[in-house]
Amino acid sequence: MANLKFRFLLLFLLIFTCSRVQSHEEGHITAEISNKGLDFLKDLLIENAESSLVPLELPEIEKSAKIPIIGSVRMVLSNIRIESIHVTSSTVKTGDTGVVIDVSGATANLSMSWNYTYNTWLIPISVSDKGNASIKVEGLEVGLTLSLKTIEGSLRLSLLECGCYVKNISIKVDGGASWLYQGLIDAFEGKIGSAVEDAIPKKIKDAIVKLDSLLESLPKEVSVTSIAALNVTIVDDPELSESSVDLQIEGLFSADSAKHEVALPSYYHRILQASASCNNADKMVKISLHEDVLKSAILVYFEANKMHWIVDKVPDQSLFNTAGWRFIIPQLYKKYPNHDMNLNLSISSPPTIEVDNSQIKTDIPLDVVIDVLDADEVIPVACISMVISASVSPDISGNTVSGSIKLSSFTMFLEWSGIGDLHMHLIQTLISATLKTVALPYVNLKLREGFQIPAFHGYGLQDAQILCTDDWIVICSDVTPVETIQSRLFALH
Repeated sequence: MANLKFRFLLLFLLIFTCSRVQSHEEGHITAEISNKGLDFLKDLLIENAESSLVPLELPEIEKSAKIPIIGSVRMVLSNIRIESIHVTSSTVKTGDTGVVIDVSGATANLSMSWNYTYNTWLIPISVSDKGNASIKVEGLEVGLTLSLKTIEGSLRLSLLECGCYVKNISIKVDGGASWLYQGLIDAFEGKIGSAVEDAIPKKIKDAIVKLDSLLESLPKEVSVTSIAALNVTIVDDPELSESSVDLQIEGLFSADSAKHEVALPSYYHRILQASASCNNADKMVKISLHEDVLKSAILVYFEANKMHWIVDKVPDQSLFNTAGWRFIIPQLYKKYPNHDMNLNLSISSPPTIEVDNSQIKTDIPLDVVIDVLDADEVIPVACISMVISASVSPDISGNTVSGSIKLSSFTMFLEWSGIGDLHMHLIQTLISATLKTVALPYVNLKLREGFQIPAFHGYGLQDAQILCTDDWIVICSDVTPVETIQSRLFALH
């Protein structure tokens, strides 16, 4: 379980990228982790640390003393081990120096073995005894300062400072003549406290080095489909303020090694700062996608020739026979009577995308080639070029992104014909009616079903909001364990 939370911490640290950047480099996917999100991340980090720091072995402690009459006594504390750590209070702050995490009022339980040996002139042999002891550490305080930097496109984490202070130690001795030796063992409190204060920062440093190595090893490009990959290169150093930690990634799609970057206006970050707020909601994260992310994805699929379809089945299958067109295109029926047909659809150029207030506008240039099926031969008879203008209104509920599409306008013209001139006004009326009564309702049905954002190792979005503003799509959300979401849904039903 601790390993899953550690990996979630890693994702949480990387996936959310910032919106307030004052650098010469700018990302296309941006986000902001608020203080509320930092508290959530800090709690996950501490919960992971409580389990990953223990058991922690401490070095053996030895002490010799001369006692009147008895002589020289040698005492050794061994197998000293921190068994558990429990944090009751913690804070996280950000600033110019880094991310500061303070833990106070923590407790720790330790176990150890003890033994002593002494020689005395009273007895001609060595005297020894041994046993176990349990140790309770209270008022444990730990403070650390973390630095976040970007090196060669990777987020790097380093430990600037780490300190530990033990306020109080109590030791309970078991075994041997424990009642006799309790006072002698108590003399080791200072050394045990110092050992704890040295061991915990060293263990934390080792954990930070391990986390930094994982961050460095993460790929800078992630395959989203077999065609498209997302550039997740970290852009510029994170910006730390009193209210947030801000990061950013490049965020454009590409196909294999081909990069299709889209020119950006120089003012888009300023617009995002001024207008992109989710109704002033206090959310853990605000994720923003510039419209160029969508444009780059469309360009990848267009250049991969994936925007091409053969349509040969519709609810009214009579439309795919020349007999169904005999009154609209009589010459088609006359030349190919009762022949089956299909439509060869292809996007002629990349669709345009414009994110506006509350909606996403798109213009889709489409070529429709009418094919007649004659035995084993496919005969193109005419090509109609059209531009479909539509608007999409996105929505989000729980972990599901959905939406609806609305036809804004529709234009068409005859590109070429092998059967003479066509009555374009009749064809446009028919296609427009088909779009409104068949195509759009089907698309909206699929859009309402939505896309389920998968949970990551048991964590998902909660009370998310989505909005469109100039050039940007913004999602504000909290993050919570999936079982919490499921229990809420169960309560509603």
